[in-house]
Amino acid sequence: MTLQTHTLPNGFRIVTERMEGLKSASIGVWVNAGGRHERVEQNGIAHFLEHMAFKGTQKRTALQIAEAIEDVGGYINAYTSREMTAYYARVLEQDVPLALDVISDIVLNPIFEEREIEVERGVILQEIGQTLDTPDDVVFDWLQEEAYPDQPIGRSILGPSERVKSFSRDDLKTFVSEHYAPGQMILSAAGAVDHDALVKAAEAIFGHLEARTASVIAPAAFRGGSRLENKSLEQVHFTLAFEGPNYRDPLIYTSQIFSTAFGGGMSSRLFQEVREKRGLCYTIFSQAGAYADTGLTTLYAGTSAEQVAELGQITMEELKRAADDMSAAEVARARAQMKAGMLMGLESPSNRAERLARMTAIWGRVPALDEVIQSIDSVTTGDIREFAGRMASEQRMAMAIYGPTDHAPTLEALQERLAA
Repeated sequence: MTLQTHTLPNGFRIVTERMEGLKSASIGVWVNAGGRHERVEQNGIAHFLEHMAFKGTQKRTALQIAEAIEDVGGYINAYTSREMTAYYARVLEQDVPLALDVISDIVLNPIFEEREIEVERGVILQEIGQTLDTPDDVVFDWLQEEAYPDQPIGRSILGPSERVKSFSRDDLKTFVSEHYAPGQMILSAAGAVDHDALVKAAEAIFGHLEARTASVIAPAAFRGGSRLENKSLEQVHFTLAFEGPNYRDPLIYTSQIFSTAFGGGMSSRLFQEVREKRGLCYTIFSQAGAYADTGLTTLYAGTSAEQVAELGQITMEELKRAADDMSAAEVARARAQMKAGMLMGLESPSNRAERLARMTAIWGRVPALDEVIQSIDSVTTGDIREFAGRMASEQRMAMAIYGPTDHAPTLEALQERLAA
């Protein structure tokens, strides 16, 4: 495998990795513009813009965009996160130039036709409605809001319906002009790719764009708080969040290994104690997420109204216990899970292209896999216990609970349980 990078004079970056033996490639443009780049009146517009990219350009209709890739058996899609928007495709080797042409076309030349804006507005409102009807989706939006209240990073990616209903063509064009600068874009490709050919093509397509200063995003400040939404559901959806390390913090690997050992699989502490031994839930897990300047360690469980208080108490007890007796075997198992998951995932060119883009955006380079594995292996049992201890002593937490909440614990009760 050959990793190569190149930066155009205007700041546009190209990063590729050739994977020998593959006959296909994944290619896309990742833009450092997501939900946290929005002003409050723009909340939801990054996602709206992602939708509109597929609704027609100066040289292709919406149908022609889809047909161009699907006629050659390929796949094209996009997503919006809180820090990035990605437009990507998977195609056979000979169709990589076509995929780049289509992706660059939808990124650089969307026409934002008024009729299509109204059509897609309806689609997004349906998407918002679907999310609101999916408790284990919406509860995480609420948890994010409680963790980072009144901040761009705390707002939902989809945005509120009233905002989506008001967005205009000018609003979309304004967001593009503010954030879609060449220095904020990364062309990433993995699989059967020719680096030199992609650089030459990128120079022709993106080289003329004028360099602009990147916009400054508001720093994140974890606050914590609680939201209980009472609704007649079959289950209570229970979530907690603690502040965690950001992407660049060396503790990021510690937090990920801890989350895996604590609640990342069937052998994890939470799964064994809460589900297997006590039968309090069907689904329970913990996970570590990170952003440029903050992170979250989150816990989720779905349980009955009568058992949610007990589940919350046991979770706090398990967190305290992890600080005292997390074993070397548990840590070794979590390290193995983390390494295997990463390496297995990177057998896919799509996952590898995304990693290239994300690492380039975060670090300005792509760390070698050996370097990452060494960082994972260097995390000790003592490091995990210390990390768990800091979480257990942390009184700032965010909590969101959705469902029948009559017996739900208060945030204060959980904090007291940790402090006991």
